[in-house]
Amino acid sequence: MIRSRFMERDSIKPRIGYVCALLSALLFGINGSLTKVVVHAGLTAAQFTLFRLVSASVIAGVVLLLVDRRGFAVGWRRLSQFALLGVTGMALLQFTYARALELLPVGITLLIQHSAVLLVALIAYFFFHEKVKPRLWVSIGCVLLGLAVVAQVWQSDLNPVGVLVAVAAALSLTIYFVGGEHAVGKTSPLVALFWTMSFAAAFWLIFSAWWEIDPGLLAHTVALTGHLNSVVVPLWVPVGWNLAFGSFLPFYLSFISLKHLSATTAGIVGCSEVIFAFLVAWLWLGEELDLAQLLGAGVVLVGIVLAQTARVPRSGSNDLAEKPRVAASEEPEEFSDANLGTLERLPQVRD
Repeated sequence: MIRSRFMERDSIKPRIGYVCALLSALLFGINGSLTKVVVHAGLTAAQFTLFRLVSASVIAGVVLLLVDRRGFAVGWRRLSQFALLGVTGMALLQFTYARALELLPVGITLLIQHSAVLLVALIAYFFFHEKVKPRLWVSIGCVLLGLAVVAQVWQSDLNPVGVLVAVAAALSLTIYFVGGEHAVGKTSPLVALFWTMSFAAAFWLIFSAWWEIDPGLLAHTVALTGHLNSVVVPLWVPVGWNLAFGSFLPFYLSFISLKHLSATTAGIVGCSEVIFAFLVAWLWLGEELDLAQLLGAGVVLVGIVLAQTARVPRSGSNDLAEKPRVAASEEPEEFSDANLGTLERLPQVRD
C-alpha cells in the first residue's frame, strides 16, 4: 500500500511489526472483558470512549513533549488527514466497539469487527494495486473460518442492532488500518497517535454528554465477575487499567506495527485478538472452549503463521504483501518538522 518515500527500506523490520501487532492484540483481547465491566457499571459507551481517547491523547502528548517536540508542528494538509483518520478510524471505531459489546458477546463482536481484514486486503489489491501472493487469500480464509468456528456463530441468538453496530466497527477498523499505514509512513507512530487521538477526543467532547457523568461513579465498587466475582474494586481501577493498557499502549503498538507491516498483514495478525479474548474469558470468566472451538483457534493460528512466514523474494521482506519500491531520486511531496531529521539522513534527496 502507500509508503512514504522518506522511509528507507532498512528501517522496515517486519519482525518488530509482528511482535508489536501480537502484543497489541493481546492487550486489546484483555480489554474486551474489562470494557464490559466498565460499561455495565454505569458509564455509557460514548462516555467511556471519550475517557479512552482523551487519556491516550494526553499520554501520547506528554511523551511527545519529552522525546520529540517537533511532532507538534505539522502542516494543514497533514492535520486534515489526521482529523479524518481520528474521527472515522478512531472515534467511531471505539464507540461502535463499546456499543456492540453491550449487545453482543465479546467473541462475536470481535469476529464481526475483524472481518475488516478482508476489506483491507481487497482495498489494497484493487485500489492500491498492492502485489500479493496467493497465500494472502488462503491466510484470510483460514482466519475468518477459524474465527467463525471459535465464536460458533451458528449457535448464537444475535441482537440485530448489535450486529449492525459491529459491522460499522468493521468498516471503521478498515479505515483505521488503511489510513494508519499511510499516516505512519510519513511520520512517527507517536506523532500519528497523538494527533489522531486528539481529533477523536475533540469529536466525542461534542457528542458524549460528558457533563452528565457523576464524578462519584468512579468511586462506586464493582465486582469483576466470573472467577474474580469475589474481587470488588472501585470503578476507577478497571477504568485506569483500560485507559493506560487498553487504549494508549495497544494503539501505540498497533501504529508501530503499521510502520513495519502492510495494513493487510497487520490486520491478519491483529485477528489474534479474538483468540486472546476467548482465552481471557476462559481464565477469568470461566467460559470454556469445546473441541470444535479449539480446532477453530488452531485454524486461526495457521492463518497467522501463513502471513508471518510469507516471503517476497524481490524485496527481501517477510511481509505478506509486497510494498511498492520508491526510487531514491524522487523528491518528497512535502516537508515538515517531523521528518527533517529523516531527510538529513538521506543525502540522495536534494534540498
